Amino acid sequence: MTATGLRPATAGTLPGPADVVAAAARIAPHVRRTPLLSGPVSAAPGTRLLLKAEHLQHGGSFKTRGAANALLALGAERVVTGSSGNHGIALALLARSLGIRLTVVLAAGADPAKAAAIRALGAETVRVGGGVAEREERAGALAQETGATLVPSSDHRLVVSGQGTVGSELLADAPDTETVYVPTGGGGLLAGVCLAAAVHPVRIVGVEPARTPRYGRSLAAGHPVQLPPCTTVADGLRGQRPGRVPYPIIRDRVDDLIAVGDDEILAAAALLRRLGVDAEPSGAVALAGALRVGRRERAVAVVSGGNTPARLHALHRTDTTDPTETTVATTTEEHAP
Repeated sequence: MTATGLRPATAGTLPGPADVVAAAARIAPHVRRTPLLSGPVSAAPGTRLLLKAEHLQHGGSFKTRGAANALLALGAERVVTGSSGNHGIALALLARSLGIRLTVVLAAGADPAKAAAIRALGAETVRVGGGVAEREERAGALAQETGATLVPSSDHRLVVSGQGTVGSELLADAPDTETVYVPTGGGGLLAGVCLAAAVHPVRIVGVEPARTPRYGRSLAAGHPVQLPPCTTVADGLRGQRPGRVPYPIIRDRVDDLIAVGDDEILAAAALLRRLGVDAEPSGAVALAGALRVGRRERAVAVVSGGNTPARLHALHRTDTTDPTETTVATTTEEHAP
């Protein structure tokens, strides 16, 4: 797995580096170019760890990049998505400004505060039992039933291309970076960074919660595998199966995948707070991975989101009940693997 690009068998059906460049131009008026911040200081000579501050992005996470690229390119009047929260918030923020009707399908374990924030931004929410797989199935069915455009949280070429602008920005700002640590859930951000670094010698390391290492397990098996629903403090990284778009991109370019436990994630989040970075647990996963590896290198860890309770409180009322939320029952119960 090197920086030589995609295998010919998949290159024609997937986004490429040029799509990331196009996305950067398309979304520029709608996103922030987030800074690189100083991370934990190491005494080792030549060691440097920077933080790509996507918690400062509009909507509180990197998800705004992929959401903006998809909405602006598709020109849809009605959109349906499945989301753990941050993608829904990003889409709702943009949909409100663009006059798009949005429905967000949420799994049983979705953060109630994020659901309330989505509704406060004017979108409708639908809850289903089970995990991410059931959520995505319901979102696809709802899009077909209503004639809406489906914009997945990660498994879409426009979404992946938009997320790739995180990688192109950080490599432009710190071209001597040796390793980028990327939090990995559905895989859209990791795949996008892989595209942005297609011809760059940087090492790319995906970091997954230990309770749901769907990409690590899939690459080890040589094909996508689906894991059961799980619980983890990194609520935005509960994907059960690699996406059809991200998987081959990651397979052909990523250098390593590592898994970190909830205790490591919480410790990384606490360290970020001491550094003045208010990240949610999902946003601290990449740093947890970098700390686990402990290499002497020039590295960047992507702080992917900062939708903490304090930030979410500004987006919704304290009463999280809302008549625009619908509950859809399924027969699958959420459980830990």
